[in-house]
Amino acid sequence: MRTKEQYISDLMKLKKNIFYKGERISRDHKELEMTLGVLGHTFEVARDPEKAHLCTAVSHLSGETINRFCHIHQSTEDLHKKQDMTRMLCREVGYCIGRCMGADASNAVNIISYEADKANGGKTRYHENFLKWLDNFQKKDLVVACAQTDVKGERMLRPSQQPDPDQYLHVVERNSEGIVVTGCKVHITQASVADEIMVVPTRALTEDEKDYAVAFAIPSDADGITQVVHPHNMRSRTHFKRGFDFGAADSYVIFDKVFVPWDRVFLCGEHQHGGLCALLFALFHRHSYSGCKPAIGDITMGLAALAAEVNGIEKTPHVKEKLASIIQIAELGYAAGYTASALAKPEVNIPGFGPVPFGPGAYVPNSIYCNVGRCLTGEAVFHEQEMLCDIAGGVPATFPYEQDLVNEELKPYLEKYLKRNTKIPVEDQIRFWLYFSDMTVSSMAGCLNYASVHGGGSPIMEQIAITTQYNLKERKDVVRRLAGMSKA
Repeated sequence: MRTKEQYISDLMKLKKNIFYKGERISRDHKELEMTLGVLGHTFEVARDPEKAHLCTAVSHLSGETINRFCHIHQSTEDLHKKQDMTRMLCREVGYCIGRCMGADASNAVNIISYEADKANGGKTRYHENFLKWLDNFQKKDLVVACAQTDVKGERMLRPSQQPDPDQYLHVVERNSEGIVVTGCKVHITQASVADEIMVVPTRALTEDEKDYAVAFAIPSDADGITQVVHPHNMRSRTHFKRGFDFGAADSYVIFDKVFVPWDRVFLCGEHQHGGLCALLFALFHRHSYSGCKPAIGDITMGLAALAAEVNGIEKTPHVKEKLASIIQIAELGYAAGYTASALAKPEVNIPGFGPVPFGPGAYVPNSIYCNVGRCLTGEAVFHEQEMLCDIAGGVPATFPYEQDLVNEELKPYLEKYLKRNTKIPVEDQIRFWLYFSDMTVSSMAGCLNYASVHGGGSPIMEQIAITTQYNLKERKDVVRRLAGMSKA
């Protein structure tokens, strides 16, 4: 396993193919420093003896100890540990840990490459290609970003109907050496600080959309790849340092005739498996949300409870009601994910067919509970922000700047008038409101709230998955029997 320093050192060897505010930047740019700190933390905790039981796993390929973010789930216990690891790490850094996407994509492609080969009667070597890539992924402890979401162009038109075919990434050439792809994947979290990018389809595809059914992994600085990055950082501090500086970064990843050698191709042209690959990645990623969203809920609870304490209103009924609501959302989301882990099997719930054995034996979390948990927590994001706003009042939006707080002329006045709870040191109250502002009214907070709603699929996508995969007929039959109706 790598160290944080080795990870950053390897990133610095990559070509400068990232743009920020119109300029080409390196991966150690100051706007990416906080993001590097978050990703770097995943390497540090894996070496911590007290946390290694969650953050490491035994590879089913080599038998060696590896970072859990590089692992293929072999049991329900693996899924339980991934969920608990995610919650722990997100609490430590203060938001998204940023490394789940590669783990979730590799688990999806492990299954789909196997099934595509089986359907092709052994004429393709997708799974063999993937296992070779996976072995390298695990041994080098790589950070991999998953590029799924396409630009999509006109939303009411399918990929094959778009006036510009590049609105969905697709294969533009096949030859004896590999394939060439063109398109753009958007909102790709941590792609700017990833060693590699794994591409998977974004939706179900029809037979005439074979060129869009493609999955592969490529170095993030491969020829033809350009990234336009949008960092999300906490405000810089000089005098009132935080316990952890959180940062994230999303990219528009542009593929301009990018060559991918065949040994890095895991799906190419099997349209029916393209949609299943999209479904599987979303499923694994929604399971990851059952770890990260409860962690964000933990932080939201802390913000609400401390704001009430600082304001001296912690015993009021409306505050207790709001805290109970936040707790319910977080713990029901976690419980749904835990149940999804406990009910995991080497099978996939395919709409219209139900649960069917799928893949080489790796475990897949229960789809209904993954989607229920993700939908519940995703729909609640702005409601939770509304509750924080109600408890805090207007203070976070107009709180003095750090420079004013340390100005010798202003400091006595501000310390006098910013003090609310006489039992809490005024400097602690200042630090709290500065952090509260970071998490609620900053540019970063606005971006992350949107990400919390839409990441892993918007709530409507979970609702579709729930209603198409849930056995409603069985429930109707229960009522028919109880009502004395005739059988359908």
